[in-house]
Amino acid sequence: MPIGNSIPIVGIRWDDMLFIVLAAALLVSALLVVTLRDIIRCGLALTAAFASLAGIYALLGDPLVAATQVLVYIGAISVLILFAIIVTQTKNAPMGLAFQTQAWIGAAAAVVIAVVISGTILATTWPAGGQRLLTGTVDVAHKLFSDYVLPFEVVSVLLTASVVGGVYLARREIGRREIDPRGEDRS
Repeated sequence: MPIGNSIPIVGIRWDDMLFIVLAAALLVSALLVVTLRDIIRCGLALTAAFASLAGIYALLGDPLVAATQVLVYIGAISVLILFAIIVTQTKNAPMGLAFQTQAWIGAAAAVVIAVVISGTILATTWPAGGQRLLTGTVDVAHKLFSDYVLPFEVVSVLLTASVVGGVYLARREIGRREIDPRGEDRS
């Protein structure tokens, strides 16, 4: 028996429901990134936000952007952030984030920005519907590896250097012992 185009009881199309679920997961995980007190959990919530966004890209019919989101942001950036957090944390440093006292000012600014963006969206006359541009993966690959090969390689060298630098700084701190002015060992 085929499933059908819409959910039987609610009457919402399946792809609309999937979009609602992915958008809700994106918003919840983005809120967790800025509200959780443990920095490792913040990094994991950031990875979940990236994954939800990749699902939205795939749902909108652009698998190239979805795959790029998974490879670059989840596979590289999130892992790099979590690796840097884990490697550079010291044993006597606080595990939680040090929250600022300007939370109410930030919340008020966020509300003002949301009102301005909502007003702009509602005041804009949107076109009825445009023709969707199809982007071939082969065309993007040829463009990336012919015209943009130098910036691509510069970014790869920069990411490699940042990982090596992070490991070097973390190893240097582990090997060094702290001695206070009275000659006592504090490590």
